[in-house]
Amino acid sequence: MLMSIMNKLNGALEKYFLPVAMKISGNIYLQAIRDGLTLTMPLLIVGSIFLIFGYLPIPGYPELMTKIFGELWKQRVLYPVQVTYDVMALVAAIGVAYRLAERKKVDPISCGAISLTTFLLLTPFNILHKVGESTITVTGINIGLVGSKGLFVAIIVGVCSTQLVKFAIDKNLVIKMPDSVPPAVSKSFSALIPAMITIVLALIIRIGFEITPFEHIHNFITIILGKPLTILGGSFLGTILSVFAAQIFWSMGLHGATIVGSVMTPIWLQMMDQNRLAFQLGQEIPNVTNSAFIFYASKLGGSGLTLSLVFFMTFMARSKQLKEIGKMSLGPSIFNINEPVIFGTPIVMNPILVIPFIVAPIVSTTLLYWGTKLGIIGITTGVNVPWTLPGPIYAYLITGGSISATIGVLVTLIVPAIIYYPFFKIYDEQKYKEETQGE
Repeated sequence: MLMSIMNKLNGALEKYFLPVAMKISGNIYLQAIRDGLTLTMPLLIVGSIFLIFGYLPIPGYPELMTKIFGELWKQRVLYPVQVTYDVMALVAAIGVAYRLAERKKVDPISCGAISLTTFLLLTPFNILHKVGESTITVTGINIGLVGSKGLFVAIIVGVCSTQLVKFAIDKNLVIKMPDSVPPAVSKSFSALIPAMITIVLALIIRIGFEITPFEHIHNFITIILGKPLTILGGSFLGTILSVFAAQIFWSMGLHGATIVGSVMTPIWLQMMDQNRLAFQLGQEIPNVTNSAFIFYASKLGGSGLTLSLVFFMTFMARSKQLKEIGKMSLGPSIFNINEPVIFGTPIVMNPILVIPFIVAPIVSTTLLYWGTKLGIIGITTGVNVPWTLPGPIYAYLITGGSISATIGVLVTLIVPAIIYYPFFKIYDEQKYKEETQGE
């Protein structure tokens, strides 16, 4: 009965869902956004390390640091945070344009430079006036709009500016230099007219927004696009739908985290940075959901929370195949890498194991979301740490040393174990019979 239902479900997924999933995963613009944002990850992790040092959750730590390094120790430790988190959009503008240019077969570094310049042109400057014996006007980049607040604009600029460069090249609107000219010089001149077209259009857009109530494009994007997406991505329903979609994609052999992340990562990064700013200012942390929480709730041990399944396979399986796959996968799974389990067991298109693979992370995310929302479990502070850290260490660091969150990791171990066990027994028995009959 179960097999019949699951076979029908798999057939429906293959017929109606798989074509849509394949189109999404193959979209070069989503791929460029995904890969471009990946450029920010090492910087955010480095910034998070210094953020941890600035707020290390050890009693007496601030007093000790003040005694050794003086009153300004925290301010100085947090300098790297300001040049990583606070310029996130600048890096994204370059990264998205660069990765899209690679796929469009145009010069990536030129597109990255044009994208960065265009983004800064669309971003209003801070203007400071000092009135005394003389009037001094100082202009500078609005640092508040080149961090997470400017992320949506940076992504749009990265895509559109590169598309304009590609259009100009296709229409032969470039300056061609003789073959004797060094390639670097030739590429610079080739980018001249595309850069002019892009910058002129950006200037028109900026002036156009200045005469509207929005004042600039950042306000427009935040109001029209950013707020609805943030509400959806940060709500319980949006969180569960994101986890569900990722698991469905994985169960069909597609990289679910990558596909969902290409859409949701800009939203989650923005929400994570809001938590980071509130944490630094000692204010109430606003968002339960963000990149760190999604990983903590649904991916510890790997997507689908398969660590308990790996333990069952390693120590309880009668099937030689499952036991060997379990042994091979145990080490990587502790560090949140579980492709060997997903594709080796396999879970992909497996009518038995795909059920707990989808259900377990949804249940775990639900429990941890409401546990955090109700104040039972510590909330994430905006720290971004390497995703390969074992679960308890990961939870401890992303929540600023919350013991309740560290204990909450048990939810991602015990709950999936309960859900996976009966399905594991059915599948193990099935594989064992196949092996013994073969012998």
